[in-house]
Amino acid sequence: MESFSSKSLALQAEKKLLSKMAGRSVAHLFMDETSSEVLDELYRVSKEYTHSRPQAQRVLKDLIKVAVKVAVLHRSGCFGPGELDLAASFRQKLRQGAMTALSFGEVDFTFEAAVLAGLLTECRDLLLELVACHLTPKSHGRIRHVFDHFSDTGLLTALYGPDFTQHRTKICDGLRKLLDEGKL
Repeated sequence: MESFSSKSLALQAEKKLLSKMAGRSVAHLFMDETSSEVLDELYRVSKEYTHSRPQAQRVLKDLIKVAVKVAVLHRSGCFGPGELDLAASFRQKLRQGAMTALSFGEVDFTFEAAVLAGLLTECRDLLLELVACHLTPKSHGRIRHVFDHFSDTGLLTALYGPDFTQHRTKICDGLRKLLDEGKL
């Protein structure tokens, strides 16, 4: 007997449609203004660091696709109890990374690229474990691409250097606001 689930089919269609439309306009539909501003600054940092507009666009597009897909899975109730625990661990680790990034930005001479890179790597691993049964290997590759890009110690060192002060300040302001509002 063939198993058919309209809910599963609808979820697949929603993920596919949203992944095709991933971009700044769709990001603004699913994210608040502060999150969009932080993403815009991350794009600028990536573009300046890599000296490649297409590469910066690709990493942000991958980030948006992954965020939208995970949000769709969560809102659709696709995560079981164990996976919800993983999601809570991921959120906690992401908050820890944001607070660490803020601390490094606010207290001079405390920045350690390896610490921040390690937190981002832990986030990546938790997210990959969370979506292992729900997303395709292509989406897993997007997750790796995003986290590997932003956990690059060269990029992090540049971000906390003097040339990126303006970007770092805007990112930290956005992260602080997201943390204060409980959105991160």
